[in-house]
Amino acid sequence: MTVTPNTANSPGTNRAQMDPILTAKKHTSHIQNFPIPFPGSANASDEDLPPIPSPEVSSITLDNKPGARLHYTYYPASTSRNNHPNPFSQTLIVFLNGLMLPRSSWDATIRSFLEKRVAGRLPYPALLSYDRYGQGDSDHDPDDKDPPPSHGHDAVSAVKALKQFTLEIWREHLDVNKPTHYPCLIFVCNSIGCALARLFTQFYPGTVCGLLFLDSIMANSDSQTLWPNPDAPNFDPHTLPPGVSADDVRETREKYRKLFHPDVPNNEGLSRRNLAKLLPYSDGPKLEGYLGRGPYLTVVGHDWETFAEQSSNFPSTDQGSLHTPKILTMAYANPAWRKYNEGLVQITDEGKAIGPITAVRCGHFIQQDDPRFVSDELVSLLDRVVNRVEQVSERD
Repeated sequence: MTVTPNTANSPGTNRAQMDPILTAKKHTSHIQNFPIPFPGSANASDEDLPPIPSPEVSSITLDNKPGARLHYTYYPASTSRNNHPNPFSQTLIVFLNGLMLPRSSWDATIRSFLEKRVAGRLPYPALLSYDRYGQGDSDHDPDDKDPPPSHGHDAVSAVKALKQFTLEIWREHLDVNKPTHYPCLIFVCNSIGCALARLFTQFYPGTVCGLLFLDSIMANSDSQTLWPNPDAPNFDPHTLPPGVSADDVRETREKYRKLFHPDVPNNEGLSRRNLAKLLPYSDGPKLEGYLGRGPYLTVVGHDWETFAEQSSNFPSTDQGSLHTPKILTMAYANPAWRKYNEGLVQITDEGKAIGPITAVRCGHFIQQDDPRFVSDELVSLLDRVVNRVEQVSERD
């Protein structure tokens, strides 16, 4: 595939896409960092570095959903140093899971991120990961009428619960010296978590300043129509890739229908039946973030070869194995996903989006395949956010 530079990308992003092998080496070799220290700390030794903060691992019952506990992991923001306040003291980074992995899938990313900030003597916001109702350690949504697997609640319900959850967490950990009603949010999300972040930003404008999308779900797709229909009247078998038969495509369509169609229930109880109606387009609507401006956005997609390899070996104990032929994934699923990601960079203001970036050697679960890559992108996003805040502060 020939990659054309994208005007929405940074120069570094375009270089990475033009030379993925070099990018792979960058992320697998030792990188020497030259952090910007706090004033007065240039001569400090490593012994003076603060420790990596210990997380608060706990649970909470939301006021509007009594009897069900949400389990979370919370890291407090860094403290002020040398009379320089933490510019992120009113910011909260929230990690949003997909359907298949719990909050623990973010642990390595969070650890890598904190190590970078502490080693560089750089400030950082509070960080929060959690299991949605029906995920990981959390209880099932008490409002669900049917036992799992089910279509107990939809994305709108999950977003409203997220708003209440972050509000109560913020109140519990409020900085009494700088009280604010609600934090400025940065979402780091994978798969359906990206769709939830988009909906949250739509429903609660002015609350989100940054978004890091990791292989977003194609919210407007039923996952079956990614593939040609060999039973359609106008189907031409000669359009198939070499060595692929109509039966191969038919089998792939059926496996994707059984595993990924929106009508398929899941143990979380999070229904996707109306997701395509909630988010019918990848390139809209435009999002309104903090201070009425579009949020900073980074869109990351999977590595085509890695995803094709993983899809060819994907196991499911409940519904059999996917075992999608690599050539089909390369010919149909990957281009469709890339096109969707190209649309996503349009949902914020011009100049605010980077991507689509390819996460080299990563499949769909990017935070699991390369947590260091994710932490690097989070550091980059945080730098863009804080630079914007400083500029606004100086202008005001």
